[in-house]
Amino acid sequence: MSAKDLFTTKIPEKLKKNADKTTGIKSIYEFNVSGDEGGVWSLDFTQGEGKVIEGSTGKANCTVSITTENLGQILDGKLNPQMAFMTGKLKVAGDMGLAIKLGSILD
Repeated sequence: MSAKDLFTTKIPEKLKKNADKTTGIKSIYEFNVSGDEGGVWSLDFTQGEGKVIEGSTGKANCTVSITTENLGQILDGKLNPQMAFMTGKLKVAGDMGLAIKLGSILD
């Protein structure tokens, strides 16, 4: 599955499923995805329950760097986000507290 597929289908499904966990985040996440048709994507929670945006907003509070394959495994529940971080498969810049919240949203 390409990064575009993940951000246009899987992530919106997770946002809808976990809408109760997005309340009060008021932040923007940026994903730098490498690998199969990677790219830059943003999740904007400043206007409510979360909106997927292709590209950078330039205003990210938390930036995640990950491969398409590893992101797909996290979304499928085959890779624990904390384990991915600890093994270097996922890198975070910015607000680490937001990164932890992201793990529960994408669960």
